[in-house]
Amino acid sequence: MITYLLFIAGFVLLIYGAKFLVDGAASIAQKHGISNIVIGLTIVALGTSSPELVVNLIASFQGADDVAMGNILGSNNSNILLILGVSALIFPIAVSVNHNWRRIPFALEIPIAIFAAAIIGILANDHLFRRMEESQIDRINGLILIIFFLIFMVYAFKYGNEDAEDDVRMKSYPIWKASLMIPIGIGGLALGGKWIVDGAVQIAALLGMSEALISLTIVAVGTSLPELATCVVAAYKKNAGIVIGNVVGSNIFNIFFVVGVSAVIQPLKFNLSMNFDVLVGFFSTVLLFSFLFFPRKNILERWQGGVLLLLYIAYLFVLILKETGIINFGF
Repeated sequence: MITYLLFIAGFVLLIYGAKFLVDGAASIAQKHGISNIVIGLTIVALGTSSPELVVNLIASFQGADDVAMGNILGSNNSNILLILGVSALIFPIAVSVNHNWRRIPFALEIPIAIFAAAIIGILANDHLFRRMEESQIDRINGLILIIFFLIFMVYAFKYGNEDAEDDVRMKSYPIWKASLMIPIGIGGLALGGKWIVDGAVQIAALLGMSEALISLTIVAVGTSLPELATCVVAAYKKNAGIVIGNVVGSNIFNIFFVVGVSAVIQPLKFNLSMNFDVLVGFFSTVLLFSFLFFPRKNILERWQGGVLLLLYIAYLFVLILKETGIINFGF
């Protein structure tokens, strides 16, 4: 019972820890004249992805590789299929792509997300090319992902101040309060992340389920709650930019930075059965791109959101069938 309670409490600490960290850091950044667009692309992206980051760092240190990889792959799949699906059902999401070519428009962000979804699959299976004994994302792979992330961030900082009309408005706090919120947020993230990782491992053992399944479902959805809350509110307020940008940016951040840092700390063994989840992530991102830009309507309509949500339900169903051994893709 204590394991279950701490597991649930861990998600609460993660969510509020992320909120405190984002609000405090963004407030201080604004007071130092940093563009709100840059804040949104960096601090807000870090904040909504910080639950995944903390869970992965702790899992890496503890050698819980299935928890680390399952958390990222499951979170990215739930971001697109579940979160965008629910958001579009609330209100159709219209996206403008008439930006300056040097900026980071959604038209460019989504192909980057597709590239990220493909590169994680290639690096996770590079034992096929490097003749390694086991499949893993090693430190070299991690450095490659971090380099991609740095390139993305340099681009964001270089051109993030060009157009103020897309600024993300953040609440301002006194310096003393903002400075206090940051360590409190980090503390909540660290403690919540530890409880979640420990709980996931113990619950998997108690229920006779794999750590991979627990991480791809419960942990993944739990760490995606900040994105879900942000997108649902934004969809209700008809703010399409936050909805799409938050989901796509979070997926890029998760793969390039979270997996990259985790692998540099300690190589992540890759469970070949998760190739199915890699494929789901890649094709769901391609599907999102096709929904938004073909036939050039730039709108994610309610029926498309319904399709995404149904695909997520089907994805969970297949995961359960895989766990029970009813189906086997041969990975």
